[in-house]
Amino acid sequence: MAADPLASFTPQVRDWFKRSFAGPTEAQIQAWPAIAGGENVIVSAPTGSGKTLAAFLWGLDRLVAVPTSEGEKRTRLVYVSPLKALSYDVEKNLRAPLKGIGGELSVAIRTGDTPQKERQAMLRTPPDVLITTPESLYLMLTSRAREMLAGVEWCIVDEIHAVARTKRGAHLSLTMERLEHQSENTVQRIGLSATQRPLEEVGRFLVGAGRHCRVVDTGVRKELDLKIQVPVDDMREPGQHDVTDPAVGGMGTAAGGGDMVGVGAGDAEGATRRSIWPAIYPEILKLVKEHRSTIIFVNARRAAERLAIRLNELAGEEDGETASIARAHHGSLAREERLIVEDLLKSGELPCLVATSSLELGIDMGAVDLVLQVESPKSVTAGLQRIGRAGHNVGDISKGRIFPKFRADLLECAVVARRMRDGEIESTVVPRNPLDVLAQQIVAMVATGDDWRVPELHDLVRHAYPYSDLSREMLDQVLDMLDGRYPSEEFAELRPRIVWDRVQDTIRARKGALQLAVTNAGTIPDRGLYGVHLPDGRRVGELDEEMVYEARPGQTFLLGASSWRIEEITRDRVIVTPAPGAPGAVPFWRGDGVGRRVELGRAIGEFSRTQIDREPEELMADYDLDERAAKNLLDYLREQREATRVVPSDRTIVVERFRDEIGDWRLCILSPFGGRVHAAWGLALSARIRDEYGLESDAIWSDDGIVVHLPDADEPLGAELVLVDPDTVEDLVVRELSSSALYGARFRENAARALLLPRAYPGKRTPLWQQRLKAQSLLEVAKRYGQFPIVLETYRECLRDVLDLPALEQLLRGLHSRELSLVEAETQRASPFASSLLFDYVASYMYEGDTPNAERRAAALSLDRDLLRELLGQEELRDLIDAEALESLEADLQRLSDRTQAANTDSLHDVLRGVGDLTLAGAQARCLGAVSAEKMLAELVDERRAVTMHIAGEVRYIASEDAGLYRDAFGAVPPGGLPAAFLEETDDPFARLVRRFARTHGPFTTKELTDRFVVDPSAVLRELERGGDLVRGEIRPGGSEREWCDVEVLRRLRRASLATLRKEVEPAEQQALARYLPVWQGVDVKPPGGAGVDRLREVLVPLQGLALAPEVWERDVLPRRAGAYSPAWIDQLCAAGELVWVGAGSLGRRSGK
Repeated sequence: MAADPLASFTPQVRDWFKRSFAGPTEAQIQAWPAIAGGENVIVSAPTGSGKTLAAFLWGLDRLVAVPTSEGEKRTRLVYVSPLKALSYDVEKNLRAPLKGIGGELSVAIRTGDTPQKERQAMLRTPPDVLITTPESLYLMLTSRAREMLAGVEWCIVDEIHAVARTKRGAHLSLTMERLEHQSENTVQRIGLSATQRPLEEVGRFLVGAGRHCRVVDTGVRKELDLKIQVPVDDMREPGQHDVTDPAVGGMGTAAGGGDMVGVGAGDAEGATRRSIWPAIYPEILKLVKEHRSTIIFVNARRAAERLAIRLNELAGEEDGETASIARAHHGSLAREERLIVEDLLKSGELPCLVATSSLELGIDMGAVDLVLQVESPKSVTAGLQRIGRAGHNVGDISKGRIFPKFRADLLECAVVARRMRDGEIESTVVPRNPLDVLAQQIVAMVATGDDWRVPELHDLVRHAYPYSDLSREMLDQVLDMLDGRYPSEEFAELRPRIVWDRVQDTIRARKGALQLAVTNAGTIPDRGLYGVHLPDGRRVGELDEEMVYEARPGQTFLLGASSWRIEEITRDRVIVTPAPGAPGAVPFWRGDGVGRRVELGRAIGEFSRTQIDREPEELMADYDLDERAAKNLLDYLREQREATRVVPSDRTIVVERFRDEIGDWRLCILSPFGGRVHAAWGLALSARIRDEYGLESDAIWSDDGIVVHLPDADEPLGAELVLVDPDTVEDLVVRELSSSALYGARFRENAARALLLPRAYPGKRTPLWQQRLKAQSLLEVAKRYGQFPIVLETYRECLRDVLDLPALEQLLRGLHSRELSLVEAETQRASPFASSLLFDYVASYMYEGDTPNAERRAAALSLDRDLLRELLGQEELRDLIDAEALESLEADLQRLSDRTQAANTDSLHDVLRGVGDLTLAGAQARCLGAVSAEKMLAELVDERRAVTMHIAGEVRYIASEDAGLYRDAFGAVPPGGLPAAFLEETDDPFARLVRRFARTHGPFTTKELTDRFVVDPSAVLRELERGGDLVRGEIRPGGSEREWCDVEVLRRLRRASLATLRKEVEPAEQQALARYLPVWQGVDVKPPGGAGVDRLREVLVPLQGLALAPEVWERDVLPRRAGAYSPAWIDQLCAAGELVWVGAGSLGRRSGK
């Protein structure tokens, strides 16, 4: 007889459990003995199998059995959930066991929504059980709150599979290592996961390197009641393509969630008759009404809003009154709004929620008895998670219905549904060594005021599984970046975040590091979204920046299936009021497309190859298809075979060529292997076409293939084009990546994550265009340094996490060895498979704003130089530059102004890095009056952060990292004991020093530079002028010879001069204007003497075109300006043809007629 799994528990826990449940589930039977034995455990079981109680009960039992004394109150159990909503759910679900057990245990929730008052209460009286999110746990460990975590014994991580394969997971793994370091105990880790493959990998991620994890896999797959439903007999329009014309009712594309077309001839009904949606809506509404509680999952926030509104309209039409049977639920709704609709569904007041992935994870949605999925869920894992929301309780059957939107989608749905039944989920791949996340966590670790020895830091980091093989060299590169070692004249705006004492090998925080680490926490990229708020400040949700730019006050839009009227648009929020019943626009949000994994792609290819000749009845039985779905799917595959002789599959790639509507060649590579493979292949093809054929092409990819547009090709390129050499494909992709929008977008996000591009204002949005501009400027400089960690990280992320280069190499090897077939086909128009690619520009142009702007920047600089060469050398330019503006700018550049002077040791070190070599007197001039430069320099020398060297015949202080630079430039001898990294050989050392001098000075002469370094700089200056870094001309006011000036300094000087000039033309007082206008208009200025036709002609010239009544002209205007007036003079001008009267309408009964 098996041992009682409850045997280790205290009597009150055993009694409560036996009173409340019929018996333990399989997950609990296996997990409890291991957890009670102190092992780290990962529990994998389907939704509704008692996983949460399996994880919590032992910890609750121990808290009751061995309570903490009142004076030593500390948090002992931490529960981490990737979703805030799940945290609130778990807190509610813990109430029953806590009450049943009878212990006096306290539970608290800490998320981003927790009020400050509750956070302070937690610090005073720490709870026994803390429920939190990964980001909030990170913030607690980076603040005073970390003290309450010193006694943690257990850490439960729920839905761990949701983060393991992302950078958010890498961030959490480091946070858990910091928790382990903070706690006085060895923290027992318990992970809860849906079915994953391989589960051992998720276990290793949970516990970290060098620790053992017990895997508890119940092996039970939840019973599914699945059906794929198609509500039309024919999913294509007769004689037309599969994808609807975007201009006629289309909502998107094959990849992005476009309308699929249904049968319907004629133009009478336009888009409605050509879309499948009118057929889907009634089917969905019928199913909703037949069930008690329904969740509909879609893949985009816009689709959620649109579907909820349409269901309400349709229900209202059927019932003859306004109906609200469905509400939208997605991440762009405020938490308060989401909680309201969740509670409405749970209570039975709302029969239907339309959701994105926001409800995918394990939130207890109560008695949901049906899940509808519109469009393929894109992965088996997501499909199981979503359908598993129905029948949430132990033993319930999960009922799901899937509605494909177009025929390519139907093919994917059939394969995903079969793999869901078979439990063939995608494998979990943990990102390796994400350096941007590491940089953020290092700053957070030292920001608490602790000094860290770098070897100890390295050990802690390597315990986290994603960093288990991080080399010391790579860690040093990250520390170099954070310490500001990269050339200061190039990275002037990147302030150091830490201080790295290389001699002692310790690091500590710089001033401002704590605020930086707290206000830029986490890995979720900032999309520059606008908050939507009611006038009283309550948050409703958020909108995409590009939509807000097109919106105006007074417009209405839909959010959460409710209408809102825009009252005001401010810098970072949209103020709205409810507009019930008012029609409104459906918002759009830009997001990341999720590329199909190669495993699913192979399965789709195998299905296409093996199932094409089967009967519809067989497919209905084996693949959960209804009759219409089976027929449509077979028609789709057979039409494709008819068009291209063979169907693209796991063994065959089809290259299809045809001319588009304007006569250009289109090359379609039809392949099932998914977007991650195709994106890499497309980049390689673009590079190859440019290199070998001299053509610029757009290679646009989706999950179902690649479209290459060849606008300048006379003849179509052959299939050999796609046969890229597998040994060189990585080089092609790497080369093409750096100029791609994908790389630009990922670099921007990674730089922000690494705290290089922090938010300008804590809690405020930074416009996306501004983020892009800053990131592009940084990228232009950073990509010149191959070791710069964020450049390396962006390549790593693109090549491994976003693209699937190994799978592409394997595919190309198969094509070269003929294991895979390559079939060419020339068609009159796009085949069914190719037609789904033709409108698929979403993936390619999602981030067009992130394309690196080196080419644009270079063009702008060359234009500036051409204009400057015309201006420079002209004496007038000296008059354009304001002397006061120049003096103020030079003080800032030289760190001599009050706002730029050094106030402490760190800021003096920044002065040395920025300005360069300084004497003691020069350093004192750059410090605030109350501090001693001599004392601070002595500290810097002791810490080996500054050294003295003989330069130009005198002793000067320099930053230690510049020692090698000055040695190579002047032959100066650096002191001993410096780290080798500071003494590495440098390229063009004197040119770098001249460039720094130029960037920290206003216009300067050759003599001034010669006096500074006692070296003739003429050759270097001319070289920098040729390279566009410097310009030469007569610039300085009061100067007598031509000066050199840095291009950027000249731009700043011009802007500052313009600002000064504008101040001189600020608005005058009204009385001054009243005095000035009559004089300017010449009123009562001229004497009567000399008046005549000639003077009248002069007066009329500036007044021509002014519409006034004739009597006003002759009584008021002309006599006062001419000094005297006679009607005969104006008649004389009219008679001569010099003056013409033009009527401008009548005034009253007589005037103007």
